[in-house]
Amino acid sequence: MSFLSLGLVVLAALIHATWNLLAKRAAHAGVAFVFANNLIAMIAYAPWVAWVLPTEDMVWSGAAVGFILLSALVHLAYSLCLQRGYQVADLSVVYPVARGTGPMLASAGAFLLLGEDISAPGVAGLLLVVAGIALIATQGRFAAFRTAEAHRGVRWGMGTGALIATYTVVDGWAVKMLGVVPVVLDWLSNALRFFFLLPVVLRDPEGHRARMRGHWRLAIAVGLLSPASYILVLTALKMGAPLHVVAPTREMSMMAGALFGMIFLGEAVGRWRLAGCVLLIVGVVLLSG
Repeated sequence: MSFLSLGLVVLAALIHATWNLLAKRAAHAGVAFVFANNLIAMIAYAPWVAWVLPTEDMVWSGAAVGFILLSALVHLAYSLCLQRGYQVADLSVVYPVARGTGPMLASAGAFLLLGEDISAPGVAGLLLVVAGIALIATQGRFAAFRTAEAHRGVRWGMGTGALIATYTVVDGWAVKMLGVVPVVLDWLSNALRFFFLLPVVLRDPEGHRARMRGHWRLAIAVGLLSPASYILVLTALKMGAPLHVVAPTREMSMMAGALFGMIFLGEAVGRWRLAGCVLLIVGVVLLSG
């Protein structure tokens, strides 16, 4: 992977950690907040899409349209699966399993479907990234995985990770093989998710408005930053970066999130999270070498 592609993915990870930090402050707003930042993203990025469509040499085909629709459906399923996992199990179980399973399965998809090759150092790097994610997210508290509730969390986490891998491979195929422009793919996927959520919001518009009071600035920030982070990832893929490198590298957002939590929320990093950050960095270096 070129230095420019690596830089785009690392920047995407930093932006991803930033918007997650902001979204955490409005977590109780739930679907209303997701709908609001989706609306902001559609409005904000529409001029870019309107400029790209007539200027970029993008060939529309049945396959391209099908992959865009599939991307929207899988992204929505991912959000719902993750939310359900948090309802039935602890975040400390669901989250690391999801974020660790995702790049592992996405890399497998890159080998099987996209024909990518990986070296022995690359395999070691991938395993180190997954280990680093686990240490950062769990802070070394692996005993939490032994309970019956944790087993449910593992199942939902693995399901979420499988959906992360699915949308990563689907979107990677769309931009690498079908020539879909990254901002067009992300915008249309957002638009479809918006219309999927619209009936839910219209069932209780007053309730959703009430939940959004005081959160619109956060929704605007997330609506601007969330697409930007993913568009950078898709751009790196379109530039030729291997999917099996990009998928784990974007998980550097875990490290950035831990550091942001320490700086802005006063959370302790601790030796386990520090060790996880080191493993994550070494793993990314091995993958991109």
